Amino acid sequence: MNARFRPKRHHYIAAACAGLLLIAAGILVCSSPKEEGDDIYSRAVMRDYRVYSPVIPDTLTFAGESIPLSTYYVREALDNELIINMYRQSSTVLYFKRANRYFPVIEPILKKNGIPIDFKYLCVIESGLTNATSPAKAQGFWQFIPSTGSKYGLEITDEIDMRDNLVASTEAACKYIRTLYNRFHSWTAAAAAYNCGENGLSRRIEKQGSGNYFDLWLNSETSRYVYRILAMKVIMQNPRQYGYCMRHCDLYPPIPTRTATLSGKNVDLYAFARANKTTYKMLRTLNPWIKTDVLKNKADKTYTVLLPVENGTRHSTLTKGRKNTEMITSI
Repeated sequence: MNARFRPKRHHYIAAACAGLLLIAAGILVCSSPKEEGDDIYSRAVMRDYRVYSPVIPDTLTFAGESIPLSTYYVREALDNELIINMYRQSSTVLYFKRANRYFPVIEPILKKNGIPIDFKYLCVIESGLTNATSPAKAQGFWQFIPSTGSKYGLEITDEIDMRDNLVASTEAACKYIRTLYNRFHSWTAAAAAYNCGENGLSRRIEKQGSGNYFDLWLNSETSRYVYRILAMKVIMQNPRQYGYCMRHCDLYPPIPTRTATLSGKNVDLYAFARANKTTYKMLRTLNPWIKTDVLKNKADKTYTVLLPVENGTRHSTLTKGRKNTEMITSI
């Protein structure tokens, strides 16, 4: 190469430095927005987002029985269920809304039968206050399986399923809970037996030598069961403390109804609804225990059905008197 055109060493160094500067500038241009964005985002999270651990009560009872919160695994099991239900907001909000409609039906029946009022929360965790169907074919607010439902007086056929009749199923639940209490002499144990069965709980009590629910080693579902009831009791009795801010007017109101008699064989329920100045949908909605559109009724029984006070139970009827915008404090 002609010496006149041979690059000098410092030219190489300058070119290399220029290249490195270009690479660094490219990295800076590419990374700065992301790094800056992450930094802004992190500051926003720290400033705006809060997750709180729920307050565990100092003392707690179920049906008048004291809960041993000084035992670490009892306290932590309750904490677990409080966290789950406090932060499962969509479900818990719906429990509050439905409870306003259905607790006024359930509570007097519990009281009449001498069952502690805390058992209304058992109904909440069993079904979410809906006529739910479980994989084990348990049905209704109180989740009776067919054999237990029939044992406690509920009619269960292809046409009629009284497990979905709130009044009838609550009466049956009271009988069942009373039977469990008479056997175990503890409301807490009765609640546990409602979940795992009285024979199942008896076997565990016999093997482990203790009738105290909190001292028993049980299957995972039953081990959580009473704590789930307790968590719903605590949250629903102290909504603001656990982050639930609802007005009375946000809750579902009781539905104004009247009663009518349903009897005879081969009753066309479409025609029955029209004759009673309501819709077939309203008839089935207010009486979910009816499972057919033509009631054959071979035994010629007489049933009492609920019908709306006004045709269709219009929104104006439901919202009448619901202007209370005060925040709820307990339910």
